[in-house]
Amino acid sequence: MASNRVPFSFQPITERAPLHWPGGARVATYIGLNVEHFHVDLPSTSIWPGTADLVPDALNYGWRDYGPRVGIWRVAEILDRHGVPASVLLNSEVVAHYPQIVKAGLERGWTWVAHGRTNSVLHAGMDRDTERVELTELVDTIAGATGRRPRGWLGPGLTETFETPALLAELGLEYVLDWTNDDQPYPLDIPGMISVPYTVEINDLGLFGKGVTGPEFVQIVKDQYEQLRADAVQGGRVMALALHPFVIGQAFRARYLDEVLAWLAAQPDIWLTTSHEIATCYQSVRHAA
Repeated sequence: MASNRVPFSFQPITERAPLHWPGGARVATYIGLNVEHFHVDLPSTSIWPGTADLVPDALNYGWRDYGPRVGIWRVAEILDRHGVPASVLLNSEVVAHYPQIVKAGLERGWTWVAHGRTNSVLHAGMDRDTERVELTELVDTIAGATGRRPRGWLGPGLTETFETPALLAELGLEYVLDWTNDDQPYPLDIPGMISVPYTVEINDLGLFGKGVTGPEFVQIVKDQYEQLRADAVQGGRVMALALHPFVIGQAFRARYLDEVLAWLAAQPDIWLTTSHEIATCYQSVRHAA
């Protein structure tokens, strides 16, 4: 694949055949739950950049580490309460470092999406052979821990190389979430590989990091859903809600996730599902056309 172009063709959403979701639903909605492992001696996502380059960076590492220690368990309870499935975007290092989370996800039937090895290292700059080894190892690690090979991919920090989609296809994966440029799935230039919508907008890390309040977060999600529902007169849409346990799992924010999920679960035109099911449905509709 040429390194000077994107791995997909341009097709405006106004020039596609209508997309139909099961049961006549208008908006397929999934929770992208980021379950990640960070390294204490590498800079990464930070709440206070002033200490991000220190080793160790107790302030920012501790903020992130709240996720697996506390936040994920609070989020899991809220998801359980509303019967909402999770599409877990899983760093493969979580398997060794937080096996209790994998066990809890297996008990709940969570869907597992490969999310690189660690979010302390971006997935970029590798040559093809190195990347093939890296992807094979992390996919095998997730498959060994969960009993199923992941079918989707989200790069750490939404990063890829120009070879990533083709290498993922070699490993049997079917979709990527990195290209946040659409409200519907669409085919990539790699046979059998599609893009499924993800979001850096309806994303707790970005929203709360910009000072959005809990009530504003609830209204933003409602506004997103209602606009997509209106757009879906021309064909089904996808709404992703991206969550990080060290952000939305904070005690003072949890009630707003509870409110959001209660509202979404009550919508008559929603398909509350997983990224896997969205990919499967799109592929079946596409191949039937």
